[in-house]
Amino acid sequence: MPFHIVVDGYNVIGSEQGLRGDLEQKRAGLVKEVTAYQERTGHSLTTVFDGWRNGRTDETRQQVGEVTVVFSRHGEKADAVIERLAREIGATCIVVTSDRDLRRSVESSGAVAVYVGEFLAKMRTEPVGPDVVEDDDGFEAPPRGPTNRKKGNPRRLSKAERVRRERLAKL
Repeated sequence: MPFHIVVDGYNVIGSEQGLRGDLEQKRAGLVKEVTAYQERTGHSLTTVFDGWRNGRTDETRQQVGEVTVVFSRHGEKADAVIERLAREIGATCIVVTSDRDLRRSVESSGAVAVYVGEFLAKMRTEPVGPDVVEDDDGFEAPPRGPTNRKKGNPRRLSKAERVRRERLAKL
């Protein structure tokens, strides 16, 4: 099942290389890597960059191979564009960001947020075969007695975390 991956461009660049120096070269390098990943996996990819400080009055979209590069319009942050895209795409959307507020926002719209480090690790490794999703449901603790303690496995991950890991495994 192909996903639509939305990448928070400056968040990825900043987490790895910092936002100082030649940003144009860093953007081009990220877009090149993302394009290679898209060709290898077939997922739809959109990379979003901030244009709110010195951008154009309209949102700018460019097509680089099969990857869409979006610059937000003047006065609008990339986070707002990413939130809008996540709402429009829905459940098949995966957002790559480490921004806590953005992660919460896109998860509330049904999308899944993946940390930058996890995505970069997946993007930079060549696939060797089909990924196997580990089943965290293997151990079920017995229900507790008449005390008002919670039942169920205390080691089991939350549903949102299980979905996030499942999607990450399929990238």
